[in-house]
Amino acid sequence: MAHRNEQLAAVIAETGWSQPKVAAAVVRVAAEVGADELLTTSRSHIAMWISGTRPSGRAPRILCETLSRRLQRPVTLAEIGFPASPSDPDPASEWRVDTLTALVDLGRSDVDLERRQLLAGAAYSVGGLVLPGQQWWDEAPERARSRPAATSRRIGISEVAAVREMTEFFSKRDQRHGGMDGRTALRQYILDDVARYVGGVFTSDETRRHLLAAASEAVYVAGWMSFDASEHEAARRYLTLALKLAAEADEAPLAGHILRAMAHQAIDLGHPGAGVRLATASVDRKRYTLATPRERALLGVVRARSLAMGGQRREAIAALLRAEDDLAAAGPGDDDPHRVWFFQQASLAHETARTLWTLGDLGGALREFRNSVLTRKAETFSRTHAVTLGYMGAVQAHQGNVEAACQTWAQALDAMEGVQSGRAREAVVNMRRVLSPFRNRGITAAGEIDERAKAVLERVA
Repeated sequence: MAHRNEQLAAVIAETGWSQPKVAAAVVRVAAEVGADELLTTSRSHIAMWISGTRPSGRAPRILCETLSRRLQRPVTLAEIGFPASPSDPDPASEWRVDTLTALVDLGRSDVDLERRQLLAGAAYSVGGLVLPGQQWWDEAPERARSRPAATSRRIGISEVAAVREMTEFFSKRDQRHGGMDGRTALRQYILDDVARYVGGVFTSDETRRHLLAAASEAVYVAGWMSFDASEHEAARRYLTLALKLAAEADEAPLAGHILRAMAHQAIDLGHPGAGVRLATASVDRKRYTLATPRERALLGVVRARSLAMGGQRREAIAALLRAEDDLAAAGPGDDDPHRVWFFQQASLAHETARTLWTLGDLGGALREFRNSVLTRKAETFSRTHAVTLGYMGAVQAHQGNVEAACQTWAQALDAMEGVQSGRAREAVVNMRRVLSPFRNRGITAAGEIDERAKAVLERVA
């Protein structure tokens, strides 16, 4: 006879939710990851789980993530009375696991078909976004120095250069073709070569720091490509690992940039509270003071957008004004275009536009989206160019200018040729959603764009 699961009952009571609300929240998380078997979860399922019946398949992990999001802290399987398995790690433990071990384990998860499918189907873990305390950051460089070598391979400046060269190649490929194309090859390179370098014998402590920073950039690009491919939990894990490597390299600006990317992902997925915490951490201490003015501006704009999404309008406007001051202080020699986190005016304008849009300033958003489009090298940054045009058209449509929106969306669809990107695909889905009320109003351009958008979705399905 099953015994009542008092631990699960206690955690649900802590949420303040009724059983029907828990069930509805489980369905929302399940829908994110395509767990169709859980889309019919109802109050009776929650009641059975509390009464002692253990849910099967992905249900325990999705239940954990559902409760974690509500409580804004990691909720583990053990905490809700379910036995854990190696495939069900505590997200908070990622900060305690040795970085090299985590690098190899995540790499193997991605190249092994069965484990890759499990990772691709995992829910985005908001609980996994909890950051460690300051002591962890202070001790990270020493942990790297004291880590025993895993191989006898001597690592010098040539290995550092090799990682940077390969990372730059994949970064440019991502910018041109999107994250769905080539990410598997980068993951294999990280497992086969980058992990071996991280575990090698360094010729100097300076070489160690440079190699760890280069490894962090490679892992960051893998995370960003996963994010763009809509593999959100894989992206979160790669970005977390990139952050650990940046901390061990004592590379504060790089850590700030990765935290900014994590905030960007959290905001886009509808978690403004987590986005604010991550974006605020990105401008903390040396991550802000050691960054260039242009880098500070980008960090500040993303923080402004997270605050706007969280309903903190006054704070968002203040953050946006501070970012504008930082940008005004930028000079032509402040940035290194070879770094994977180098951003030009187009990227800053894009993020500013999204912030103004969130604040309800459609005119300002449209102005900044236009600025982004006009200042970007479209052929080099095809993916972002297409996404920016998608947003710009949506703003024009919201202003009631459907004809102008259709002209902009036609350019967006042109830019998507050869691009394989989950975010670009979402832009196309949004086009059709916004156009829906206009399909039967005899607007020729609306019908033409809708047909083109439908064809693109069929091509990238």
